[in-house]
Amino acid sequence: MNNPLVQPDPGLFIWTILTFLVLLGLLTKYAWKPLLAALDKRQATISQAIEDARLAREAVERAKQDSAQVLNKARVDAEAIVSRAQSDASAFHEEMRQKAIADAQVIVQRAEKEIELEKNRAIKDIRREAVDLSLAIATKLIHRNLTKDDNLALIDDTIKQIQPTD
Repeated sequence: MNNPLVQPDPGLFIWTILTFLVLLGLLTKYAWKPLLAALDKRQATISQAIEDARLAREAVERAKQDSAQVLNKARVDAEAIVSRAQSDASAFHEEMRQKAIADAQVIVQRAEKEIELEKNRAIKDIRREAVDLSLAIATKLIHRNLTKDDNLALIDDTIKQIQPTD
């Protein structure tokens, strides 16, 4: 069995190795190096994307913390505003109450003065009526009519005697 494909041929062996080495050199230069460069570039892109995602996550966390702080500050400010408004309303209410009390006191004092004036006027009127009545009675008793000057002098004298000393 002499099959030429199975028998070793040193020339074919050298040409096969030489062809393999040339093919290996060509594949390394034109296929393997660009393939490795593309893989390295892809790995760098993936690493950069992972780093960007980490930085974005940190930025989101910082933004979330900042928004939480702003929200808390807004709540505190809102509570302070509500508290201040309630205290202002309470102070305004108290001020209005005090003003109403003062106004009521002024009205009561004015009414008391008016009552006192009316009382004094009524007393004077009653005294004058009493004097006039007394004069009318005295005139009828004396059976003579006094002059107007006598009447006025008698009225003034009687009023001075009737008035209480203050």
